[in-house]
Amino acid sequence: MGALARHAGRRLLEYGGTFLAAVGINFLLPHLAPGDPLIYVIGPEATELSPAERRAELARYGLDEPLHVQFVDYLLGALQGDLGTSLTYGRPVTDVLAARLPWTLLLVGSALLLAVVLGTLLGAVSAWHEGDRTDLGLMAGVVVAMSAPGFWLGMLFIAVFAAWLGWFPASGVRSARGAPTALDVAHHLALPVAALTFVRLGSIYLIARNTVLSTLGEDFLLFSRAKGLSDRRVLYGHALPNSLLPVYTRFTLQVGVAIGGAVAIETVFAIPGIGRVLFDAALERDYPLLQGAFLVLTVTVIAANVVADLTYPLIDPRTGAGGPEGRP
Repeated sequence: MGALARHAGRRLLEYGGTFLAAVGINFLLPHLAPGDPLIYVIGPEATELSPAERRAELARYGLDEPLHVQFVDYLLGALQGDLGTSLTYGRPVTDVLAARLPWTLLLVGSALLLAVVLGTLLGAVSAWHEGDRTDLGLMAGVVVAMSAPGFWLGMLFIAVFAAWLGWFPASGVRSARGAPTALDVAHHLALPVAALTFVRLGSIYLIARNTVLSTLGEDFLLFSRAKGLSDRRVLYGHALPNSLLPVYTRFTLQVGVAIGGAVAIETVFAIPGIGRVLFDAALERDYPLLQGAFLVLTVTVIAANVVADLTYPLIDPRTGAGGPEGRP
């Protein structure tokens, strides 16, 4: 327990450093960019201020202070949830993002869960049938899915399943009429979740396939086969459970990538998530909102990695305090 606690404390310190680095980058970007720093705070009207008004605005936002003082103020504000005011919405950035983050988490969480389940099962089946038509067919399908850009898959799904077949809505997360229900939300999110799942499926499949292939050559599985256990029992009862840690590691690494991929998916399907906010904020040059969204996504990825790091020993106790890499 002591070693595990030390490992957890060490990893939390590392993630704390990552958070401070992210905050630092977020803080410095407007200061390093050319032009008037007030534009990044109050918008283009900063160019129309008189010298007296400009001095007043600089003092109001603390931009006349030394850089290290500004950074401390920014850090303390971020820790208290003060990320500034959106130029587009005229509301606190925190309020705008708080309304959007759940949709992104729902989209990414559902897609990653499906990708892990399907990718692991298909990878195990592919490994069991190594070299035959099943293996080659699954490999070809996964390569195609991995190669397709998310926005292209999204538009393809809209064209086929929404416009042509009419099975699913083409955009949005709920119906315009009536109170939203879980079934209605699921109906609207089916296509974007499917598109993101296809994009993220490939790496999980490849990890599962290679790991199960390696596990199938272990002595204890050869002994299980010699005992006369059924193929299903050997594959799903022994080989697959002993291959889950690399899959779990890949899953945790996919969180950040999937959130990045959600930007295109949310834009194509008009989902009011943080990805869509990032896209709109870039178009509108809403710099406080861009900074806030970047910071929130960074914290989300760090939190996912913290949870993963602390739960590795629950997935495979053999990792002990060594984390996903195993004991040193």
